Amino acid sequence: QVPLVESGGGLVQAGGSLRLSCAASGRTFGNYAMGWFRQAPGKEREFVAAINWDAGSTSYADSVKGRFTISRGNAKNTAYLQMNSLKPEDTAVYYCAARRGAMGVIPREYGYWGQGTQVTVSS
Repeated sequence: QVPLVESGGGLVQAGGSLRLSCAASGRTFGNYAMGWFRQAPGKEREFVAAINWDAGSTSYADSVKGRFTISRGNAKNTAYLQMNSLKPEDTAVYYCAARRGAMGVIPREYGYWGQGTQVTVSS
């Protein structure tokens, strides 16, 4: 059973917006940090954004600062990624992840992953 399930991906024109959702499945992640990563074809998985367990702190990759916003649901068991002003270079499979403790920016720091959702931005 996949512990995290992403949704909200799709095809959008450059300059458009999408909102990704991540929901826990089969367990709770209320006291875990959660992050979003992405992987484009032929490239390594890269950090996008992270939020700590109480949503008091966030972190963003420089490439998405000012355009993307990460948040958590009231039950802290869900995470969202609001993506605005999308660019073709944002095209990738987006993954949600969770880890104990503080936020991290390296994929191997996260022990729980979803299966990913495709985001395609056309020019």
